[in-house]
Amino acid sequence: MRSRLFLKIYLTLLASLAAVAVASAAFVWLGQGEEESGWQSQRARFVAALIPPDMDSGSVEATLERFSRAFGADIAVYDPRGRLIASAGRPLPRDILDKSWRHGRGNFHTMVTELPDGRAVAARMERPLRPSGRNPLAYLALIAAVIGVAAYPVVRHLTRRLERLRAGVDAWGRGDFVARVPEDGSDEVAAVAKSFNRAADHVERLIKSHRALLANASHELRSPLARLRMAIDLYEQAPNANRKEEVIRNLSELDVLIEEILLASRLDHVEELDALESVDLLALVSEEGARNGVEVSGTPATVEGDARLLRRLVRNLLQNALHHGGPPVTATVAQADGAAILRVRDHGTGIANSEGDRVFEPFYRPSGRSEAAGGWGLGLALVRQIAERHGGTVRYESPPGGGACFVVTLPAYQRTPLRAEGG
Repeated sequence: MRSRLFLKIYLTLLASLAAVAVASAAFVWLGQGEEESGWQSQRARFVAALIPPDMDSGSVEATLERFSRAFGADIAVYDPRGRLIASAGRPLPRDILDKSWRHGRGNFHTMVTELPDGRAVAARMERPLRPSGRNPLAYLALIAAVIGVAAYPVVRHLTRRLERLRAGVDAWGRGDFVARVPEDGSDEVAAVAKSFNRAADHVERLIKSHRALLANASHELRSPLARLRMAIDLYEQAPNANRKEEVIRNLSELDVLIEEILLASRLDHVEELDALESVDLLALVSEEGARNGVEVSGTPATVEGDARLLRRLVRNLLQNALHHGGPPVTATVAQADGAAILRVRDHGTGIANSEGDRVFEPFYRPSGRSEAAGGWGLGLALVRQIAERHGGTVRYESPPGGGACFVVTLPAYQRTPLRAEGG
């Protein structure tokens, strides 16, 4: 069964063709009537000039004979009362002047011309003096039919592509998130298909990311919850300050983990940051370094972004180095080639180069690391998200001498110079 869209487009095309054909036929018909009227007037003046009223009958007969032989026609001239004046060729019917003869009868074409002085000239011939008129509507209808037939495969091809696009969207809407639509062509339909596929890819990545985040988060939450339950049970049996501190520490770990999960989920849905301001990166790193006992050095560098998120980026890097690396931990800030560069280095065992990119995955646990030791959680994953939301990057480096070094590169804030008035 044909789709409704195909029928709408195709019937609209046919209706437009029919309207154009009818309008064109009416225009041609009206123009043809004016042309015929002008032709008759010119013909009457021409014949009147050939056989003027003062011409004698003999001369009229001679003129008619010449015309009769030249055109193979039967010609007669009548006075205003309808009486025969002169003729050439075979006799014409008595009622030749009747209007029913104007368009001919049988296989002959009859032409009656009324002269300005009242006389009438009748001629009968096998072929008309001018091309016979044809119905322009038939030609226009034929043209419309040909265009309609030629347009059928074009319209069908277009609507079939739209139907495939709709089928793909319907399949995706039913939960088949790997469904995609063909992108063949370079027109608007192909552009819509490409936009849909890009959106579907983005949504699929988000869904996979959220599923992985949920699975890993549920796994990571079990450890602090189990420790918290055990600490509470022990505290109930024998309350003391150490067990109370253990309960508080596990609650704090749960709070941090939940906060990181919520922040990671929010950053997944944020395309652009709202609260942008110029931030002195060296000052921010110095504050976090003082809070965590990390030595900070470097040169001032200003970046534009969300100060709260940038502070979280720096804190996560410092705490990751303190927790998973070895002392001393250092942080340096520099500016080069229009970028602010932050380096956080520790002197621990480091990370294998093959795992340098994977450490930024949520809850990634390096090979050889026991489950009891835990993984990297969401700390480095948040660092990468925050850096990307600020138009920057983060990477892992293996520095000479061992240890681990994380390098964050952010676009430096470019101040627009003030122009002097009148300059």
